[in-house]
Amino acid sequence: MTPATSDRPYVPTDAEVAAITQAIDRDELIKLTLDLCGIPSPVGHEAAAGQFLYDWLKREGFVPRKVGMVPDRFNVVGSYGGRGAASGSGRNLLFTAHLDTESPMYDASDRYAFKPESVDSRIWLEAWLEGDKFCGRAVGNDRGPMVCFLLAAKALKRAGIELNGKLYLTGCPGEIGPEPAEEYEGVPYLGKEIGANYLLTHGGVAPDYVIVAEGTDYGVNWTGCGYAYYRITLTGEGVFTPLLEHPEQLIDHPNPIMRMAPALEVLQSWARTYDQRYRYEGAGGTAIPKVQIAAVRAGNPTNMGAGSEVCSMYVEVVLTPGQTIAAVDRDLKAAFASGGIKDIEIEPYVVRHGFAADSEQIEPLRQALSQAHELVRGGPMPIAGPVFSSMWRDHNIFNMNRIPAAVMGPTRWEPTIDDLLVCTRMYALAALAVCGRA
Repeated sequence: MTPATSDRPYVPTDAEVAAITQAIDRDELIKLTLDLCGIPSPVGHEAAAGQFLYDWLKREGFVPRKVGMVPDRFNVVGSYGGRGAASGSGRNLLFTAHLDTESPMYDASDRYAFKPESVDSRIWLEAWLEGDKFCGRAVGNDRGPMVCFLLAAKALKRAGIELNGKLYLTGCPGEIGPEPAEEYEGVPYLGKEIGANYLLTHGGVAPDYVIVAEGTDYGVNWTGCGYAYYRITLTGEGVFTPLLEHPEQLIDHPNPIMRMAPALEVLQSWARTYDQRYRYEGAGGTAIPKVQIAAVRAGNPTNMGAGSEVCSMYVEVVLTPGQTIAAVDRDLKAAFASGGIKDIEIEPYVVRHGFAADSEQIEPLRQALSQAHELVRGGPMPIAGPVFSSMWRDHNIFNMNRIPAAVMGPTRWEPTIDDLLVCTRMYALAALAVCGRA
């Protein structure tokens, strides 16, 4: 038996593997997934889902706490095990998943970003089964994997397997976002600051390792991207419409809305090569950063007699662990300068860098996950595809604070019942491998 204090994973016996498998109830998994994922939890409105998680943890004896910057957007922290905590032995593992669902904001801003039929789609607010597949955005992103680690902990407890290290079970608001911008300010528009970051700094947790439970199609990655949100503003001259003369070239037009067209050509040319110039190859995953314009603002539709003097576009620039904002900022500004775009202001209003765990420090967690994969699915666990390393996930919060964190989870979109059952077994075995048996 591998000592619980070792950085090498604990190797479960055949009897322990069988007991864990037997302790996972298929019907319970289906019900919990539909119940938890069926709670409407759009960005900024996580309280009901958080309360459900808190109540479930309390009912199951996992001693939950609410940890929130504000009362209606709180993290939930439960725990299991920790028999070796008094002596300082055992390794602690933290599972986390986010409570918010990728969705419309369900406020006045939606009319400018979504078609009405998209806002009305049930996919954002509901969860249901079609055959053996779970449908609804919350299942894949991200409360389906949350169900898996909740039932993994319950399976360990039901099987009578006490852990030497402590297992933390957490749910966070704000992983998806949003970000404050323009008149959209204040706590309703905060994301990472009130979620995993607040959990780590104020949640009373002391993890050696972290598993962020998100869909990765059963791969693992410990590379994560950040992003910069840019406001790129053109200014010009308001000309009374009867006096307006149209130049041959848009770049010479006094109205900055018209000059936005050649500016977009410059942006697109820069974006077309950005992802390959800054491609990041790491042991924990390949990151391919992308650039996308997401919004445009200009003028006043109630008073159009002189056009507009200001036009802004809002652009997301993904940042790999190998990039810094200053270098990207210079590169972007140089592109517009070489494109002959004048009277332009380029400013990042959100900056979040990407991070990657140290490959040596995360090796014990990688081994534990690979061992679980071998026992449940056969073969070593692969590194997840580049798409899963090319986005923000909350492992960035822990890796930036030198706590080795990886992302691993089931099929990303429309997982089956068996997908979640398999992932639940893997999470339970990984937890046992990291924490050791008391």
